Amino acid sequence: MKSERYDEERFDFGESVRVTRNVRNDGTYPGMEIGELLIRRGSVGNVIEVGTFLQDQVIYTVHFLDQSRMVGCRAEELIPADAPWTPSRFEFRDKVVCNKNLAINGEIIVAKDASGEILKVVRDVTPPQYHVRFPGKTLQVPEATLEPLEKPESETP
Repeated sequence: MKSERYDEERFDFGESVRVTRNVRNDGTYPGMEIGELLIRRGSVGNVIEVGTFLQDQVIYTVHFLDQSRMVGCRAEELIPADAPWTPSRFEFRDKVVCNKNLAINGEIIVAKDASGEILKVVRDVTPPQYHVRFPGKTLQVPEATLEPLEKPESETP
């Protein structure tokens, strides 16, 4: 009999699931640096094992075939693969640049070409919007307002 502290198992062996958060190495994935991206949010994999961690957390081992990785995920990080999903161009921590001036009441508060960092992806609107930290301010902006920040050629190897 399961302890009452265990979450109910939500997914079964072989079930296709989608990860809803970027999964980074917490130090338990060999051969990669801590903090390095393992699986990008939105990736689909199959549950290959269900286990527990610290006797009270259900952990699903998910095989992400496209990335050739097996990663442990908590239930709250997963949804059924066929559940509604809004893909996004950017993710948490991505560096971006504004492709137009941003103004409030006619006053420009972020100039075109200003760089920022994604703090949050807002997926419950279509197309997605983002909380972006620009120098001195954080704004919610639509995806069409942003471009990836590309390194100058002098910084690329």
